[in-house]
Amino acid sequence: MKTKVGIIGAGPAGLMLSHLLHLEGIESVILEKRSRKDIEGTIRAGVLEQGTVDLLIASGVGERMMREGHTHHGIELQFNGVRHRVNMHELTEGKSIMVYPQHEVIKDLVAARLKAGGEILFNADNVSLHDVDKQSPKIRFQYDDSDHELSCDFIIGCDGYHGPSRKEIPDSIRKEKQHIYPFGWLGILAKTSIANPELIYSNHDRGFALISTRTPEIQRHYIQVDRNDDINIWSDDRIWTELKARVETSDGWTLPDGPILQKNIVSMRSFVCEPMQYGRLFFAGDAAHIVPPTGAKGLNLAMTDVHQVLQRGIERFYKTGSEDLLDRYSDIALRRVWKAQRFSNYMTTMLHRNVNHSPFERGIQLSELDYVTSSRAALTSLSENYIGLPLEWEAERTVFI
Repeated sequence: MKTKVGIIGAGPAGLMLSHLLHLEGIESVILEKRSRKDIEGTIRAGVLEQGTVDLLIASGVGERMMREGHTHHGIELQFNGVRHRVNMHELTEGKSIMVYPQHEVIKDLVAARLKAGGEILFNADNVSLHDVDKQSPKIRFQYDDSDHELSCDFIIGCDGYHGPSRKEIPDSIRKEKQHIYPFGWLGILAKTSIANPELIYSNHDRGFALISTRTPEIQRHYIQVDRNDDINIWSDDRIWTELKARVETSDGWTLPDGPILQKNIVSMRSFVCEPMQYGRLFFAGDAAHIVPPTGAKGLNLAMTDVHQVLQRGIERFYKTGSEDLLDRYSDIALRRVWKAQRFSNYMTTMLHRNVNHSPFERGIQLSELDYVTSSRAALTSLSENYIGLPLEWEAERTVFI
C-alpha cells in the first residue's frame, strides 16, 4: 500500500487532518486500532472554541453541530454560594463557545470521510513505524488477519498518549514533561432537565463541581473526587448529594436530579512531549499533549495542531516542495500548547480544593476568585483564553498572539 500521508488514530486530530487534506486533493490513509462503533460510542465531553466551530463549518462538517449543539455566550463561576456570570461574548467582541460532545464531532468527521471515499482502516492492530527519519517512512500493521505495509511521505501520530508513535523519538531527544493532580473527576450522564443555560464552575469547601448540558433530556455533570477512588463506592444517592451540596446557592436554587445513565472517574494530569516531530513523523492531539479538562482545551488544541500548521505545511510541500513550515511545526505548535497548559492549570488550581490546603492557601484561592470576578481586565483575560486565543497567519511566518 502507498499513500501520501499515513495517519495513525481516528480521533478528532487524525480525522480532521485527513478531511482537510482531502479538500486540498491530498490523499491519506487512517489506521485505527478500534472499531467504528467503539470510537463513535466512547462518551466524551466537548466545549468547542470559536475557532473550532468556525473550522467545522468552513470545512463542511458543521451542519449537525449547528442544529444540535448548544451555543453559550458565557460561563458562571460560583464560590461562597454566589454565582458570577462571565459574559465572554461581550468581553471577546462577539465570540462564543459551543457545547457539542467530542464523540459527536467524530461521528460527523467519520461520515464525511467515508462519504468522500476516504480510507479509514478500523481494527488495524500491531501497528509499528519504520524509517521515520528517512524520505519514505513506513507503517506496518495487521488488518483482516494479514500483514500489511503502508509506504508514505509523512506519518502523523494521532494515536493518543498510549500509542506507538511517540516512542519513535529517541530517548536522547524526547523530553516528556508531566504533572499529576491529586484529584480526579467523577462524571455522570443523567436523565434530567437542563439545570442552567450556561456551564457552572463551582468552588466549594467539599470540592469542585461542574454543571454542564448535553441535550434537553440528558445532562453531563462532574464532581472532584480522590483520583484513586473506586467508582463502586459512589452510589447514585451519594453523587447527587455531593453535587447538590457543591452547587447550592444562597438564593435557594436547587439542582434537578434523575436516573444516572453512566458514571466514571477520570484522572487529572498535564503532559507535553517536546519536540512534536522527528524526521518525517509528526504528532498531534493527545499523542503530543494532554491538559486537564477544566480549561476545555483538549480537542481544541488537537484541531489547532492539524489545521493551523500540519495541513498548511503539507499543502505547501506538495505545491512548492518546501518543507520550511513543517520543519517549524514543533516550535509553532508548542507556543500555543504551553499557553493552553498555563490556562488549564490556572483554572484547575483556582477551582479545586486540595486536601493539603492550609487556611492561608484557601484564603488566597478565594481571593483569586473574588478578584477575577470583579476585575474587567481579569475577566477579559479569562474569556480570551477560554474562547480560544486568536491566531494570525502570514505567508512566511506564524505568530501566536
